[in-house]
Formats: sequence, C-alpha cells, structure tokens
Amino acid sequence: MNRVALHTLGCKLNYAESSTIGWQFLQRGYRIVGIDEPAEVCLINTCSVTERADRECRKIVRRALRGSPQAYVIVVGCYAQLQPEEMAAIPGVDLVLGSKEKFNLFQFADGFRKTGAARCVVSPVDKLDTFDAASSLGFSDRTRAFLKIQDGCDYGCSFCTVPLARGGSRSAGATGILAQARAILGAGYKEIVLTGVNIGDYGSKTDSDLPGLLGQLTALEGLKRLRISSIEPNLLTDELLEFWLNNPVMCKHFHIPLQAGSNEVLKLMRRRYTRDVYAERVCTIKAARPEAGIGADVIAGFPGETDVLFEEMYGFLVDLPVSYLHVFTYSERPGTLSAQMTNQIEPRVRHERSERLRILGERKRRAFYEGFAGKTAEVLFEGEREKGWMTGLSGEYVRVNVKTDRQLENQIRKVTIHHIDNGGCIGEIIDTSLDQRSRFRPKQCKEATCA
Repeated sequence: MNRVALHTLGCKLNYAESSTIGWQFLQRGYRIVGIDEPAEVCLINTCSVTERADRECRKIVRRALRGSPQAYVIVVGCYAQLQPEEMAAIPGVDLVLGSKEKFNLFQFADGFRKTGAARCVVSPVDKLDTFDAASSLGFSDRTRAFLKIQDGCDYGCSFCTVPLARGGSRSAGATGILAQARAILGAGYKEIVLTGVNIGDYGSKTDSDLPGLLGQLTALEGLKRLRISSIEPNLLTDELLEFWLNNPVMCKHFHIPLQAGSNEVLKLMRRRYTRDVYAERVCTIKAARPEAGIGADVIAGFPGETDVLFEEMYGFLVDLPVSYLHVFTYSERPGTLSAQMTNQIEPRVRHERSERLRILGERKRRAFYEGFAGKTAEVLFEGEREKGWMTGLSGEYVRVNVKTDRQLENQIRKVTIHHIDNGGCIGEIIDTSLDQRSRFRPKQCKEATCA
C-alpha cells in the first residue's frame, strides 16, 4: 500500500482542507502516515500569516525529505499561492499548487513521478472565485469536527496576505453545509467547529446570513455543541450575539480578533472598528454570561506603534475581561501595505513587546480558569492526558483533566472543578454512567461526504 505523509501548518481551516485532501488519497488506497515516517508522497499545506510560518514551511519540507528522500513532495496552501517560485526552488519539491488547484492535485501530479524539476500550477488571485467544501469528518480520532462554511476575504487590512492567497469572500450553500453536518453527526461526533477566513461575512453575497445558518445547524438532531472558530468584532451583531448567548447548543466561547489596543494603530491596520466597539462587545458578553471564554488576537510591534501606543494597548488589555491572548509578533509580508510603511519597529522591540503580552495572556488564562474552581462544567473528553487521566474541553474552552480509569473519549460529562495546575483545571466527574450508543465512531465512516 502506498503511503502519503500529510502535514498542516496554520489554522483550523487549513486542517479541514488537509483532511479533505487526505480523503482523496484514502479513496485511492493510500495509507496516511506522519511526516517523519517513510512515504511515497508528502503533502504540506502551508500558511503565510507570519514570517515564522514561511520559515516553518521550508523546515517541514526538509524534514520530510530526510525521512523519505525519494518521496514526491507537493506544497499547497497560502504560501504556495503567494510565493510559488520560492517553494518550487526548495530542493526536492516536485509540485506547487495554488488555492484553486489543491483539491484537484491528482489531475496535476502526473502519477507522482519525480522529474527533477518542480512544476507550479497557480491561478491568479482574481480567479479564486469558487468554493471548495471541506471538513475533518472521519479523518482523525478527534472528537470535534471542523466544517468549512466560508472562504476568502473582502477586507483590506494593511498587514494581511490572506485576501492575496485566498481571494474574495465566498460562502457555501446552506443545503451543502447541513448535509455535511448530518454526515459528521452520523459518524459520532458531538461538536462541530465552523471554520472560514471571515466567518461573520457568511452569506453576504447571497440571500443567507450567519444567524439563519446557525438556527438550522443547532436544530439538527444529535448536535450537542456548535463552536465558531473566530468572528470579527464589527460582524458580531446584536442579532447574532443574542442567538449565540441564548441557544444552549452554541458554545459560550468567543474568539474575537483585536489586533491593536489603540484607535491610532487600528486605523493604520485598516481595521473596521474602534477599541470602544471591541470593549462594548466583550463587556456585553460578560454581562450576560460571566463564565464565557473570550480570546483575542493581538499583534505586537506594528509599524507606528510607539512606546506610548504599546503601553496604551497593554493597559487596555489588562482591564479588558478577555480569557486568553493569541500574540503575534509583527512581520513584514510581501505585497501588504504595512510592509511599505516607513515607521517600522526594531525587531528586538517587537519581540520584547510580544513577550510581555504573552505573559499577560497566561495570567489572564490562569485567572479565567481559577474562576471555575468549585463550579461545574460540561466537558467533552478527547482522550487520555496520560495513563489514569482523561482530558477534554468545556464549552467555554477550558481545559479540564480528571483522574479516572474509564475510557470517556467523545463523552460529555459534568465535572466539578477543584483546582488549577499547569495543564489546566483538575476536576471530578459527577455522573459516571456511560452511554454506549455515543461511542466515538469516525473510523467507521466510509464516505468522504465533504469532498
């Protein structure tokens, strides 16, 4: 049996797309292996959000070739779309496919025969106008399935390459999404995570919208949890927020990109909100659901971020009741407006600011976790943390570990949280009965419904 090694860099959307490509290999008799295992084909799905992601891509290509020097190497994803010649120049790379071509790789791979020269098939960004369905249905032992509902972005944030890599905003039809969701639930998953580039923009060019889609999804029989991977603050409307806060199937977990904590820097970034708008959304959520988890993306060292403006952001974040931070060190991305700005911040300063924000983020996460001490949470268990321990996530995105000899994978259980350790919350299961009918069954799924 031929083997294919898959490796995904970047976001949950990339993971869903890699899973769909993996199904194509499985249907042709391939076995999926790890990137360090011998394989006849290696596929790397790239990200290009930061300079570090670019470096990581090159590193993974070299790593794959160390274990499989004769493997046919395919590079797809955002970095492949943006810098195909650079990818093709890496020794050992055989095929570089753009965003439009990656789901049709068998059409371009020519039987996976190495020729000694890389081939690039990359459509220009103005041709990225189709929607390719994707989900992680049945592809791994995860208890949550990622479901792509939207792609591309019409926003012009000055630091972002994603519109250049994925094109304009476009959405899947509700009928197709519901069919994929039913297949996911039929495979035994309890939670679906909706993914996309700008999920809040879902349906903006059709007669549908996100609240309407969520209403249909949450009505599906068997769906215990629906989570949204990320939502722009200006698209978190009152209508959407009211549905999200009051529907019991919706996870009370909000990941809302902030990026900067001063209006001056937000304007330079070409973001579509002010920090007051952001704070109002966060405080509205917390007033309605004090236990809700709220995450924020922030960028340290953006051009024009003076010491005063950074301290303004830091103070804003100290006071803001968010639960955790995803911190990015600013890096110049080719083709973006911010890369052309003259007031670039010294790299050393960028990294120092990033470290301060990361420490603050960890403090906030721990304080958020500590707020659950003595309370109960419903935990979807993912598997063993270590022998004798099971681990899972609450709907609020709290990591919970319990000591038990029971196999609780893909079970939702009420847990009393006792205390916090470095790995999350430590708790005790309240209800110990097991429903055998809810056992995890993704490997029984024989159809790549999402492909």
